[in-house]
Amino acid sequence: MGAERLIRSGTAVPGLCRDCGEEAAPGAVRCPACGSRRLTRHPELHALSIAHIDCDAFYASVEKRDDPKLADLPVIVGGGQRGVVSACCYVARLYGVRSAMPMFKALSLCPHAVVLPPDMKKYQAVGREVRARMLELTPLVQPLSIDEAFLDLTGTERLHGGSPARTLIRLVRRLETEVGITASIGLSYNKFLAKVASDLDKPRGFKAIGRAEALDFLAPQPVGLIWGVGAALQRKLEQDGIRTIAELRERDEHHLMKRYGVMGRRLYRFARGEDLRTVDPDEETKSISAETTFSQDIADLEDLSNRLWPLCETVARRLKAQDLAGGSVVLKLKTADFRQVTRSRKLGSPTRMADAIFQAALPLLEREATGTRYRLIGIGCADLAEARRADPPDLLDPDRMRRNEVERAMDQVRDRLGDGAVVKGRGFVPRSTPLLPGLPMPPRRKRR
Repeated sequence: MGAERLIRSGTAVPGLCRDCGEEAAPGAVRCPACGSRRLTRHPELHALSIAHIDCDAFYASVEKRDDPKLADLPVIVGGGQRGVVSACCYVARLYGVRSAMPMFKALSLCPHAVVLPPDMKKYQAVGREVRARMLELTPLVQPLSIDEAFLDLTGTERLHGGSPARTLIRLVRRLETEVGITASIGLSYNKFLAKVASDLDKPRGFKAIGRAEALDFLAPQPVGLIWGVGAALQRKLEQDGIRTIAELRERDEHHLMKRYGVMGRRLYRFARGEDLRTVDPDEETKSISAETTFSQDIADLEDLSNRLWPLCETVARRLKAQDLAGGSVVLKLKTADFRQVTRSRKLGSPTRMADAIFQAALPLLEREATGTRYRLIGIGCADLAEARRADPPDLLDPDRMRRNEVERAMDQVRDRLGDGAVVKGRGFVPRSTPLLPGLPMPPRRKRR
């Protein structure tokens, strides 16, 4: 019998107050401690220990915390008319605004929204506060982003004086009272279902998915619910007659792997509520990237390459900060009509130098800069490796060591005096931008 049917049938199932974490008696409609009606019940409530915590509309919530006048207003955090929505509050979502939506579309849906530029340093500081409180509960915290993480609370009952469910409720209460933001909890017996659960009851949500109900819960869900199934794979599955997870279960593992490669094994297992991945605090970063959206569409190669260079510097700084190196370079472009173009190139050896990243990306950009107008450019490094493997001497490029030494010297100056203390020639100013209003453009140089 599913969890919801057990609750409706009046069966005595464990209950907790979602506001204070106290036990609620069978049949009670209010918490005996604080009087709240926000109770949660589930037959396996005290047996589940894998959680996914996701802060609610994180950037917008931080902005509302810092400016109480915004509390009841639709707030969008993003990059102006030409940018996209980085985050939006739940008031804005009532109008149809969503993250990653083009800003012009968001403002057409909600023209009276308050639009704020992202303040990443502030968000990162709040994210560290949230992470610190998670780590007080368990060392098994696996961050997914600045505002979400998996936690494994197995075996912590005695330490925290209650089940993982109760500990998580108290954590979220602390985030509200001490940090000033809200979060939603997904609780299950594996990472896949915990992540699914956290999306089911936002904001300030608490949702559990137990072993007894997992198969029944998953059966009618669309295949797009499975982690890693993007729009392209979902279309492919639907073309093959697989729209729901129940239909996916009709295919055996061999067939799925033959048709969809390694992803076929994940499809087979996740469709059955199986996920063998552990909560790993040391899981490696998959890629490091940076991107920018232009104020006006750009087609010119010279202009695009000058926008690309500072992004390469940003990626290089991030690689160095994490003692990593990139084994491949990925170029991202977005056309004026929002079509995304992605091109990649495997490097001969890992690098963490901006010049090497730029030189690898430039041929990719040259092949795409054929008159198409672009609104966004991005660059990233994937196939990450340890820094000690980066940038070995290259007999075919004897000048490479000198360029690397110059970049290291620039890094040292920036570390002491700030990022703007020294700028490489190509980083001064885009060729299409006058130095000051009324002054002529700087002369173009021939590319060699």
